[in-house]
Amino acid sequence: MSDVKTQIDETVKANTVVLYMKGTKEMPQCGFSSRVVGVLNYMGVEYTDVNVLADEGVRQGIKDYSDWPTVPQLYVKGEFVGGCDIITEMTLSGELDTLFEENSVEYNKEAADKIREANA
Repeated sequence: MSDVKTQIDETVKANTVVLYMKGTKEMPQCGFSSRVVGVLNYMGVEYTDVNVLADEGVRQGIKDYSDWPTVPQLYVKGEFVGGCDIITEMTLSGELDTLFEENSVEYNKEAADKIREANA
């Protein structure tokens, strides 16, 4: 296993929720990353962010690791969940709530409901 793959594997498995993204949760550097950060922050989810722009090896490595061609990528309890479109769909359908509940991830249910109301 390459150093980058090992690093990614350890990060994904050591943290309950991880977002590989362009930029940071304080300053996203692309619209798709910003959208996922907005959802997670609004819902009050604690997560680890990894800026793929800071390391070209990680930027390509995360795509190889998940066999998913784009960033952002969300992981919950070591499992790849998806990118921006999937996270948006899961938020609106309530599937993200269920995923968090099944994995004992704390989040604000009221905030999640407000996102759905605003997009109904």
